[in-house]
Amino acid sequence: MAEHTSSSITIDASPADVMAVIADFARYPEWTGEVKEAEVLATDAEGRAEKVRLLLDAGAIKDDHTLAYTWKGADEVSWTLDKSQMLRQLDGSYRLAPLDGGRTEVTYQLTVDVKIPMLGMIKRKAEKVIIDRALAGLKKRVETHRP
Repeated sequence: MAEHTSSSITIDASPADVMAVIADFARYPEWTGEVKEAEVLATDAEGRAEKVRLLLDAGAIKDDHTLAYTWKGADEVSWTLDKSQMLRQLDGSYRLAPLDGGRTEVTYQLTVDVKIPMLGMIKRKAEKVIIDRALAGLKKRVETHRP
């Protein structure tokens, strides 16, 4: 059974600036350690990604998969697994909350389930590594690449 893992970080930028980086899938290999390739396959009427193919290498979890994205307003995006070779489930979300001083709290939630047997402890550690690296990479990217 899949369990979710979540974590939050504060970024010294507006929610709009943070979401601009989250929505720029082509640049994911530049700041996420696990995503080696990213290709937008379909977009919605507003030009936001609806389906994205990602080549992931997160140590214990390596996969070429496609995610379906749902955008909720300007401050939340979630995704579900569309197809994968190794994963049974890869659901997650970024939720942004504005803070005083032009800062943003970013909460990342992730649920991963693999098709092959894997100890729950190893799977949770992989989820935590993915989340922590993604949040740290997002913070660094946003704070050093301001528009």
